[in-house]
Amino acid sequence: MNLKVHIDQHSGFCFGVVYAIEMAEEILEEQGYLYCLGDIVHNDEEVNRLTKMGLKIIDHDELKTLQNEKVLIRAHGEPPSTYELAINNNLTLIDASCPVVLKLQNRIKNSFDKDETIYIYGKHGHAEVIGLLGQTNNKAVVFQDINELDLPSLPKNLTLYSQTTKSTDKFYEINGVLKENGISVNTNDTICRQVSNRDKELRDFADKFDKIIFVSGTKSSNGKVLYNVCKEKNPNTYFVSNPDQVLSDWFVSNETVGICGATSTPMWLMEQVKERIETF
Repeated sequence: MNLKVHIDQHSGFCFGVVYAIEMAEEILEEQGYLYCLGDIVHNDEEVNRLTKMGLKIIDHDELKTLQNEKVLIRAHGEPPSTYELAINNNLTLIDASCPVVLKLQNRIKNSFDKDETIYIYGKHGHAEVIGLLGQTNNKAVVFQDINELDLPSLPKNLTLYSQTTKSTDKFYEINGVLKENGISVNTNDTICRQVSNRDKELRDFADKFDKIIFVSGTKSSNGKVLYNVCKEKNPNTYFVSNPDQVLSDWFVSNETVGICGATSTPMWLMEQVKERIETF
């Protein structure tokens, strides 16, 4: 089977993830192990690679029992309570919070200090959202769909923020619905442009090939959004998390195949997928 395979050069880690992984690798080379609060990136293959180098993934309960250790804060950021705990347990935090997320945390904290009523468009229970909620003593309202809100009973004035990896179109759609319902909205578009521009780039990319293989971890919310962007543009789009999931009967001879991925998908993984397709 003769296939022309091309990897999207815009896909792969966003700068926040690159920064966190480089920091982790540096410390792992120095001391052979490092604790990380939650998955460093929502991609099992990359987590496995770093775990083999000595990265130990812990949760907040395990963090409470640690003393005198170094702990990496990943790109998603953390609520203030994590920093307080670190001081009490004499933990050194290696803070790899993404600068875009930190800026958003500060803006939300300022709004909260001014007693604004804060609504956050984001995924319930997502690490970044927990960090954002923490800036408001957990008083902000999080919703991932406008249908969760009872529009008639909403306050007449509210301040709207968004998790950094949400869809820009959806955010403005929500903003429009709120305003149509007579609500005065102080709108803060806090979506990361590196993520939202991917949306447009992927539409263009998906259009150029017979088949699209979208590579992403199943836990990545950004992966789900971008996969749907590709699928919408090119119905012959397949979702895989590792090379073994790619099947030869998806392809016909002389087809063009595009490989792309989420902001949490490592380039090496997309290259492995390409190598597998080239064996068909």
